[in-house]
Amino acid sequence: MRGLTSWLRGPTDGAVRASPAAPARWLRGAVVATLVGAFLSFIGAFGTSDVPPVKRTLFMVGQAWVGAFLGVIAYRIAARAPFTGGVWWRAAILGGVMMAAPMGVVVWAASHLVNVEGPRLDVLPGYILASTVVSIAMSLLGVLIGNSLSGAAVPAAVAVPEPPKFLARLPLKLQGAEVWAVEAEDHYLRLHTSKGQDLILLRLADAVRELEGIEGEQVHRSWWVARAAVTDAERGDGRAILTLKDGSKVPVSRTYAKVIREKGWI
Repeated sequence: MRGLTSWLRGPTDGAVRASPAAPARWLRGAVVATLVGAFLSFIGAFGTSDVPPVKRTLFMVGQAWVGAFLGVIAYRIAARAPFTGGVWWRAAILGGVMMAAPMGVVVWAASHLVNVEGPRLDVLPGYILASTVVSIAMSLLGVLIGNSLSGAAVPAAVAVPEPPKFLARLPLKLQGAEVWAVEAEDHYLRLHTSKGQDLILLRLADAVRELEGIEGEQVHRSWWVARAAVTDAERGDGRAILTLKDGSKVPVSRTYAKVIREKGWI
């Protein structure tokens, strides 16, 4: 349960830093849901125009609260989808689409609370269609109004971290590759990547600074290695040797051995 609560609150590192505390966020969600429910009651949504106003309002607000809960879950999932690209309105629309079917079923199943006859299967598609429109609108309003009430500008759904600066230096044929290691050769650097090797003109010290954001370490005065590229580590003759995914053997000097040993590389 604690893990679910933490997940619903959202990521801590990748999330927008301006996000408020979870209790305030849930309170705003309840306020928005109440307003949406009151509006749906006012227009007599889902064929409830003939239901007495008080009963209709209680029903709609209750359904809106259920929708708010489903919306939080759907939005958290949608915010991580590649399609959204960290853009809040894309995540809101996708979240609304995701919650439309289950929300339509919930409203349809609960319709007997305000209607004399019980739910009929033949009208279920109409409920889902109407729920799709309402869910998307509610998702967009929930994010927009929620951030307006918090006094913060509408952020991206999930802040997209800047890629390591070094990746912009990759030659055209290596664009999009995983950087496995960088090896100093005179004034050049030999790049070991998932798409092969190539040389660029740069100092290793500058490359190490620009590789920040990729888990890796300088293991030798001539080598920087990505942690994910190491397939084997062995010791012999007082020094360690790392084996990379491309088969390269990388020596670990005593200067850097302690650091990578503490990090569990060897």
